[in-house]
Amino acid sequence: MTISVGDKLPDVKLVKATDQGPEAVQSADYFKGKRVALFSVPGAFTPTCSAKHLPGFVEKAEDLKAKGIDEIVGTAVNDPFVMGAWNKAAGSDAITMLADGNGDFAQAVGLTMDGSAFGLGTRGQRFSMVVNDGVVEQLNVEAPGEFKVSSAEHMLDQL
Repeated sequence: MTISVGDKLPDVKLVKATDQGPEAVQSADYFKGKRVALFSVPGAFTPTCSAKHLPGFVEKAEDLKAKGIDEIVGTAVNDPFVMGAWNKAAGSDAITMLADGNGDFAQAVGLTMDGSAFGLGTRGQRFSMVVNDGVVEQLNVEAPGEFKVSSAEHMLDQL
């Protein structure tokens, strides 16, 4: 079942990409007590994710924070080393990368996709959400192959 507005995020392990190396975190603890703009991409370094999705959140980071967002988090079914390298290559210190290497988070929120036809296996769908103290305040899930409602610009219009 897909997570909905008003639902509490499931408690699963994610791995934060840091300059000191991977740091395991529990989602229940990580999202507690703050308002987070979370975006999910099918894969780091993939075309739309790198050309549009991540750059939009980098460009709009200060605007999001001015509207009450405490932290901006990107996630994908990738390992923390890839997520860290992607943030260094195209991201910003304003973005925190949480790797969902096993796809546990994507599966727990009911937002997986089958990328097997492209050699990607099971991945997370493209989506964004505002999470307030661990509860989904807004949820924007893209139709397959689209990039509209999960953008930083769309999220800003909702805040």
